[in-house]
Formats: sequence, C-alpha cells, structure tokens
Amino acid sequence: MPNIELLEKSMPVAPIRIAALGCPELAQEVDRKLVKFRKELIAKKQLSIIPQGYSEESFMVECECPRFGTGEGKGYIKESVRGTDLFIMVDVTNYSETYTVCGHENHMSPDNHFQDLKRIISAATGKAHRINVIMPFLYEGRQHRRTKRESLDCALALKELSDMGVSNIITFDAHDPRVQNSIPLNGFDNFFPTYQFLKALIKGVPDLKVDNDHLMIISPDEGAMSRAVYFSNILGVDMGMFYKRRDYSVIVNGKNPIVAHEFLGDSVEGKDVVVIDDMISSGGSMLDVAKQLKERHAKRVFVCTTYGLFTDGLAKFDEYYEKGWMDRVITTNLNYRIPELLDRPYYIEANMSKYLASIMDIINHDVSVEKVRSSNEKIMSLMEKINAK
Repeated sequence: MPNIELLEKSMPVAPIRIAALGCPELAQEVDRKLVKFRKELIAKKQLSIIPQGYSEESFMVECECPRFGTGEGKGYIKESVRGTDLFIMVDVTNYSETYTVCGHENHMSPDNHFQDLKRIISAATGKAHRINVIMPFLYEGRQHRRTKRESLDCALALKELSDMGVSNIITFDAHDPRVQNSIPLNGFDNFFPTYQFLKALIKGVPDLKVDNDHLMIISPDEGAMSRAVYFSNILGVDMGMFYKRRDYSVIVNGKNPIVAHEFLGDSVEGKDVVVIDDMISSGGSMLDVAKQLKERHAKRVFVCTTYGLFTDGLAKFDEYYEKGWMDRVITTNLNYRIPELLDRPYYIEANMSKYLASIMDIINHDVSVEKVRSSNEKIMSLMEKINAK
C-alpha cells in the first residue's frame, strides 16, 4: 500500500464514504482500492480495536438525482451519512447519461451534472462531518478569467461550493489552478498524472528509450509549457514548443481561430516525441502538431493528455493513425470516454484509480497531501528500472 508509514501514525477524521455522480465505474474501482488499502493497513498494524467504519467491504453510498416530468430534479441519499467524511465524485463531462423533459430525451451537460452535485451536497449538508468534492475535470475550468464582458463561471462555481459547506475540492490538471484564488480559505488540491502517463507509455511502448538521444517532450502551446518543462526536466530530455498564431479579428465557437502552429526548439529528427497537454477537446490543434512533427521527421509521436473528450469523434484520429502521423494516444480514466475509443489500436489508458484512492485515504487521515502530490521519487524509481533493463 502506498504511504503506509504516513497513515500508521494517524487516525481518520471520520468514517469515509463515497458518493458517485456520473462516474460509477471509476468510483467502484477507487472503492475497491480503498478497501484493499485499509485491510493492508490493519494487517500491518495488527490492531485489536478497529475504529468504527474504518474497514468495510465497501465505502460506497447509494444516491441518485431523479427527475420530474418537467426535467426538474432532486438529490436523494439512500442511507445515513451523519458524522461521515463524505467524498462526492462527479464527472461533469459524462454526456452518455440522459434524462427526459416532457417526453424528449436530453443528454446530461456539465451544467446538469453540477446542479446534481449541489443537490447531493444539499441532501448531506448538516449531517456529514465533512464534505469533499472530487471533480477531476474542473467545471467551467476553461472559463477561468475575464478578457472582455464575460462571465467568470469557474470562480462562481467554486464560490458556490464553498458557500454550501464544501471543505475540500480535489481536481486534476486544472486548466489554470490560479482560479483557486476565488476561494482562498478553502482546500483546493490540484494533482498531475505525470507518473501514470510515464508508466502507461512504457508499458504500452516496450521499446521506448528514455534518454536525450531518443526522446523529446513537446508542448503544443504556451499554456502547456509548465507541464512539458517538468516532464522534460525529470526525465532529463530536451523539450520544444509550438505557439498558436491566431486570427484575432474573427471569433468562431467563442474563440479566435488558429492560423498556424509555429515550432520553437531543437531538431526532432529520428526521435520519439511526447506531446503533453491537459485535454483533447476536438483534437484539431493536437493532430496538427502531430502532423507537423512527423513532417519534421520525428520517429514516433505520442500524445499524452489528462482528459480525452473527443468532442468531434474519432474519425480524424483514425485517419491520422492510418497515415502514420500519430502513433499513440494516452489519456486517463478520470472522465467518460466513448466505448469505441477503448478498442482503438492507438489508445493507451493511464489508470488513476489507485492514485485517487491514495489521495482520499490521505485526506481522510488529515495528513499532508504533498507525499502523494509529488511523483518525483516514483518516477526516479521507474527510471532506474528502465535503465537497469
């Protein structure tokens, strides 16, 4: 079990419980890991007296948000959560769930999921000892700052959760973590899946050589620079970046269209390259970067993003893979992915369930999360194993 030494000397603040909204498979997998962690810890400490609710066969709490015929809804928790440390997991990107409005079927939008989250919080507030929200894809995270007469959706959402009594908000690879400034007195933890990316890449590409002569990290735009810099530094390889040349005289779908991607960096010829970013939305800019890298004679192009949204489907990715412009796509299982993606020959999953369970266990014991936030030691240990081979 990870961080077992840290947890041996601490006690949980309250019995842990997990409620899932829009992410049942991920929540159940996290639940199984957490059950296993607790049993391992009890076996190691050889406890004769176990705190109430510390070790269970499952920590899941059954809840739902049924709808009336008009589309209005309500939150319903089907068992007691009084005195518990409640973790509410929500995937706001899961559009596969539906509800009926006056006989018409609607797909759940991020707004619907966020409203359901508030309903479950409302059902639990005043009963649970503490409420924590695990929202891997931060709701409205891309609308994090005001440039014109625009709404500040993400800041408003965080403030609303804070006002409802949420103590901690846990997210992954936030588009701009500075949005936490809107709730300076609340817990806001932003984690990165760097180690899981590297582990999945090495497992999926056994002949990958992780050294400066064979590998290079690429940032697809200036916004992803910090991720690429960290990744390249810890692996000891070079990095390059593209910057987006935009047409600021035109607005298409709420943003200025990209005219071209310009590359800055050393030659990628004959090297494997890892393009790292926070998300694939439509994937257009990421695919353009991959094609340009191939035209610069890169050996293989691996795309690593925390969230694979694929809002325009997989046809373009299939085409680029068949033409050899892209070799692998790695995303986490933190958000809903269409079933067809999982069967694609170019797709590799970075499983985050164990990491999530470890984060929840640490927070439940009320000890520092820095031990799980930093992946340096795990990455260096993995590198040693690779070099030994």
